[in-house]
Amino acid sequence: MLFINWNINPEIFRIGGFALRYYSLGFLLAFFFSYRIMKSFFVREGVPLILLEKLTVSIFLATLIGARLGHCLFYDWAYFKHHLLEIISPVSLQNGHLEFTGFQGLASHGGAVGILLAALWWCRKYAKPPFWLLDRLSLVIPIAAFFIRIGNLFNSEIIGKPSDLPFAFIFERVDFIPRHPAQLYEALSYLLLAGMLYRLYSGSIRPGNSPALENITIRESGNPRRADGFLFGLLLAGLFTIRFFIEFAKEDQEAFESHWLLNMGQILSIPFIGAGILLAIAKSKKKETPGLPLQPE
Repeated sequence: MLFINWNINPEIFRIGGFALRYYSLGFLLAFFFSYRIMKSFFVREGVPLILLEKLTVSIFLATLIGARLGHCLFYDWAYFKHHLLEIISPVSLQNGHLEFTGFQGLASHGGAVGILLAALWWCRKYAKPPFWLLDRLSLVIPIAAFFIRIGNLFNSEIIGKPSDLPFAFIFERVDFIPRHPAQLYEALSYLLLAGMLYRLYSGSIRPGNSPALENITIRESGNPRRADGFLFGLLLAGLFTIRFFIEFAKEDQEAFESHWLLNMGQILSIPFIGAGILLAIAKSKKKETPGLPLQPE
C-alpha cells in the first residue's frame, strides 16, 4: 500500500548553537493568532486593549511554566529530580559546549492549569468577571492547541500506533512502520471544536453586551443567552474528551505507561472532563439580560 513518508527536518534553520524549530514557530503562531482573535473580542465588546496586552504576557509565561512543570513532574520526574536546573534552563551542555535547546518537553495539562491561574489572576487584578474571560479564551485555546500539535507532527513526536490505513504516516526519523498520524487527528479535532464554540459565541453575544464593562449594560432583544461559564465548560469537556480518545491511537510517551490500562494523558484528562461537564450543566440555564440604560450612571 502507499503510505505517507514523513522525514521533515524539525529545524527550519540553524545559526551556530541556535536553531529555530517548527515546533517553536507553531508555539509563536498559537499566541499570535490567539492575540488577534482576542483583540477582535475586546474591540467588539468595548474592553480596553491595554488589558489584553497584560493578559497576553501573563498567559504566555504561565503557559510555558505550567507546561514545562507538567512534563517534568508527571512524565519524566525520574530524570529531572536529578537535573533540577534543566527544568528551567533553555540551554544545555552538548559535547562540551552550550547549545540552545529550548524547552523540549511540554505537557498540555500543565499548560491548561497555567492558563487558568493566569486568567484568574488577571480577573482579580483588573476586577473582571472570571467566566467572561474564560469563555472568550475558550474560543482561542483549541486554535492554539492546533498549532502545537502541528509542531509535534514536524518534530515526528507523539506518534501513533501502527496502522495499515492508506493515509498512515511513516515517521522515518523514528522507524519505518506505518502509523496513525495522531497529531493530525488531534489538531483537526481541535479546529472543529473551535468552530463549534465560536458558533455558540457569535449567536449569543452582541456588540456592546459585555459584562466586563463596569456599570454599563444595554437593552437587548432576541434570544436569551446561556450563563457565563457555559462555553468554558464545553471547552474543558470537549478538548479533553478529544485528548482522551485519541490517546488510544498513540504510542505511550514514556515506558512506565506501557502496563497501565490508561496512559498518563488520559488519567490527567479525566478531572478536566468531569469539571467541564459539571460546569456546562450548571451554566446551561438560559438567562435574560435586563433592559438598562445605554449610558453609565
